[in-house]
Amino acid sequence: MGLTFSRGALPYPTPAAGGTLRVAFVGQATFFEACALTRDAGGLTTCFVEFRAGGDAERMLATVRDWRPHVVLVFRPEIVPRALFADLPAATLGFLTEPLPRVGGRRHPDLLQRLRALRAVDPSNFDRVVAFDPKIADAAGRFLPVWRSLPLPVDDRYFADVRPIEGRPRVMFVGRSTEHRERLLTPSKHLFDLLHVAFGVDAARLDALMREHDVGINLHNEPYPSFENRVSLHLAAGHLVLTEPLDPTHGLEPGIDYVEVADAEALRDALAVLHRHPNVHQRVRVRGRMKAEGFRASHVYPRLMHDLLLDLRAFGTERRAA
Repeated sequence: MGLTFSRGALPYPTPAAGGTLRVAFVGQATFFEACALTRDAGGLTTCFVEFRAGGDAERMLATVRDWRPHVVLVFRPEIVPRALFADLPAATLGFLTEPLPRVGGRRHPDLLQRLRALRAVDPSNFDRVVAFDPKIADAAGRFLPVWRSLPLPVDDRYFADVRPIEGRPRVMFVGRSTEHRERLLTPSKHLFDLLHVAFGVDAARLDALMREHDVGINLHNEPYPSFENRVSLHLAAGHLVLTEPLDPTHGLEPGIDYVEVADAEALRDALAVLHRHPNVHQRVRVRGRMKAEGFRASHVYPRLMHDLLLDLRAFGTERRAA
């Protein structure tokens, strides 16, 4: 069933009542294609346009224009050059995906660097902006208004059933190496067969890896709190998730939906228990997989697009294209 918006109700073209809303996702595929919607669902038809910081912006814009979307969603809006979307006849939504300093929180150098990068954002490129973490809204608000917050969704292709672990559990961690991560991972790497995918992997290869493993590890970039989308990705795949403490948790519960590991010793001990009793946390895996439905892209994006267009119709926009 399509979204229902009458023509002329918005400053941009929209589908006829019951028609299909065309949504273009823009971002670096190795990081964000897994967070997009890559199949038609809920009245949306979609495409993914590759673009990363310093990339060919005019080529990206031409690809977007040729596809004639009603909505353009950009992961990391700070990478879009100033005024690039000034004449784009589509609603534009920026999705903030990077951790930032929090009010009263630790001012880690990595967070400050990300905040400096956000200064490059041009608010006039976007009608609305979404943040992956409500606790970054104050910092981001110095440069552009945050409309709402929601965690990065998970593309439907990664959802799978929970399967009993047969033999030794197959464990993986996807993420670049940092001193903090290696400090937590190294003791376990020496003892167990643990796959560390330290470099970007495309959506198809990631899908294959997820189906070949049983346990997913989540560690923060640096020793500051956050919520990484690999948590929901592993839950969707039916994996047991071993993770550093999450903040926010986005409705997930430690010990019920995932197993919390506070340091290298806790991670090592959790893996040791799994190798002796592979299915000891089977109920946690089942419960985590159920909770993952809240991150399913085909559920999240139709509602988000519906709310976006209703909000634009009710309150308008200050974007130049309007």
